[in-house]
Amino acid sequence: MKNSVTCLSSALSIWTSSMAFPSEPRLPTVPLRWPDVIFDLQELLADYPAPVYIVGGAVRDALLGRPIKDVDLAVADGGIRLGRLIATRLRGDFFPLDPARDVGRALVDTMEGRVVFDVARFRGEGLDADLRDRDFTVNAMAVDLRDLERLIDPLNGEQDTRDKILRRCHPHAIADDPIRTLRAVRQSIQLRLRIDGDTLRDIRAQAERLRQTSPERVRDELVKILSLTDAAGALRIAERLGLLAVILPELTTLPGIRQPAPHVFDVWNHTLATVEQIKKVVLTISPQRTDETAADFALGMIVMALDPYRRQLQQHLEHTWADGRPHHALLTLAALLHDAGKGATATSTNGTGQPFAGHEAISAHIAGQRADALRLSNAEKTRLVNIVRYHDLPFRLDEIRPRTIYRFWRTAGDAGVDICLLSLADFLARYGAFLDQDAWIRFLERIKALVEAYFIRRDELVDPPPLVDGHDLMRQLELKPGPVIGELLELIREAQVEGEVQTAEEALALARRHLDARSR
Repeated sequence: MKNSVTCLSSALSIWTSSMAFPSEPRLPTVPLRWPDVIFDLQELLADYPAPVYIVGGAVRDALLGRPIKDVDLAVADGGIRLGRLIATRLRGDFFPLDPARDVGRALVDTMEGRVVFDVARFRGEGLDADLRDRDFTVNAMAVDLRDLERLIDPLNGEQDTRDKILRRCHPHAIADDPIRTLRAVRQSIQLRLRIDGDTLRDIRAQAERLRQTSPERVRDELVKILSLTDAAGALRIAERLGLLAVILPELTTLPGIRQPAPHVFDVWNHTLATVEQIKKVVLTISPQRTDETAADFALGMIVMALDPYRRQLQQHLEHTWADGRPHHALLTLAALLHDAGKGATATSTNGTGQPFAGHEAISAHIAGQRADALRLSNAEKTRLVNIVRYHDLPFRLDEIRPRTIYRFWRTAGDAGVDICLLSLADFLARYGAFLDQDAWIRFLERIKALVEAYFIRRDELVDPPPLVDGHDLMRQLELKPGPVIGELLELIREAQVEGEVQTAEEALALARRHLDARSR
């Protein structure tokens, strides 16, 4: 046994030596590009008595010229102490992120937006050991804060960055922390890197161990994947590597299930197309929209239909949930799960002659279970379930008139805006490259009427001020408490949005006529 251990140790030593490159600081092949806040930090910590190193993704992004919003700092000791000092000197906020591991977080607002500084002790005996024990070589570089021009790169991460390769740092990197399987998928899409063969094999081998990873960590990595512009591409890779079968097993029944026209994809590819389209819909509404975005016919028509409400829609999408999880990621999760129940209802017609009868309710149930498994907040779960439960509602509206608009918002509630946006993505995903332009324009008119009612004509069509309440009905009509009170109030509200009643007297008269008709 001892000889086996010695051989393994020797093998690892040889592998490490073959992968190792001089750790002395050197000039990179391209200059490192730092935001102003890093130079401010360098100046403010000039008197700090110990070396402070920028490590990980911030160094990689400085090489690539990407925006830097998260900065990891490593020190020999005193991570929390330094984090508090940074927050004080840069006039930010401080949180002891992980006292057991001496990790502190400083949140600093700059002219370019918020920057997060996480400060931690070295993971090993020193900086070199810290870098070699990280996930991927592109994330295993460092820079001494005192010399922002030179790179410390023991595993040649700069070369992998130039070659667009995502490579694990050592043979046990994925096994040491299986969440790195999902991180590899995300960063391969985010940074446009090719995952090398050994890393791919390790990801497949360690996929099952995601079941042993805390749900909160899986949730956080999944949210980051869903936040990607090309979330659909990341999900496709995750499915092929066996990761989705572990973290979202409800989706494994969807490939190969055919759908009737106008659908052009099976359920799984339709789902991915819906995820892709919801990203385009959100981009079309967002401040990041370009003239090129609007040049696409389908997206250009969204611009024409919804631009009067663009600011309100942006505010809706800018909402964040617990722990800063972005709302657009929750909307993307709804797109991913909206047809999850079709696997169980592929042959169910319920007398309608159409397959997938009742899939909305089953999909909503699945969404609720997944929300629990991912430890989403109760508010997130409620919103997710309602989006999925009523995602088909805009397709089922027979006509657009005040009464149907009111009924839509009564049913959809707070999820209504999300349902409208998801339905646009769902519509485009159904047709794929064979979009019926006339049908698309008609559907957009329907969505415009719903959105306008919510943002512009809310008091008129969505939540009209009450003309009477339940007490008025019981007193004036000599009724006892019961379901009939709610029935009458709904009858009055629907007549109110149609302009059929405008005063309390007219409302009471309508209620009397309704009761008289029931008693005959």
